[in-house]
Amino acid sequence: MSAANLISLLNDYLSTYPQESATVNRYIDFVNHHDDCFERSQLAGHVTGSAWLVNTAGTHVLLTHHRKLNRWLQLGGHADGHQNALEVALKEAREESGIQHISTLSTKLFDVDIHEIPAQKNEPAHFHYDARFAFQATGSNDFTVSEESHALAWVDICDLASHTDETSMLRMAEKWQHHSL
Repeated sequence: MSAANLISLLNDYLSTYPQESATVNRYIDFVNHHDDCFERSQLAGHVTGSAWLVNTAGTHVLLTHHRKLNRWLQLGGHADGHQNALEVALKEAREESGIQHISTLSTKLFDVDIHEIPAQKNEPAHFHYDARFAFQATGSNDFTVSEESHALAWVDICDLASHTDETSMLRMAEKWQHHSL
């Protein structure tokens, strides 16, 4: 995958979710104007990959209580120069959960989000251009909490609002409940 492949995924996503055109067009514009969009050193922002990881039954999503941001979120992280956001999302899901048997449900984008990350220590405030993909645990649902998390939890997708009021999280729950991957 490359920047051109990511833009192709974003255009495909836009055809499915035209109501999200403002976000998707902003994402495309960012990628088109920043050759280093996959690098954390791009201080305006950078591409990240995230995983909507459901359990074997497809009824619960694995959330991390993120150590730095102190809120419940999907698994994911920085591309750090890797230009395949799907592979980044899968790697982060495995690293942050300890679950190794994970199936990719689709190579298409499940969700797209741009969110601001507050300034921390030596890092200025910046944006994460998040490419999100759907995955499913295919073996055990047992997880291991990594250093990046306070906790992990399988949360009933129908009850996600009891853990978070994040708009993008609730949007993904809605998409999952009406998905056709």
